[in-house]
Amino acid sequence: MKNKALNLRISERRLNKLRLYSAQNDKTMTHVIEDFIDSLEVKNGNSSSTPCPVNPAD
Repeated sequence: MKNKALNLRISERRLNKLRLYSAQNDKTMTHVIEDFIDSLEVKNGNSSSTPCPVNPAD
């Protein structure tokens, strides 16, 4: 698996909340976000880490 970078803009309050949650659960912020993404249900009912195309017609 090739890793990609993600840049996002969030409020300082949310960033601090993520930092605190990560520290309290002994996880990296990346791991917390990956766990959340993996928990998302997609329309086909699959919560795997296989990316779904944004535009399947392409």
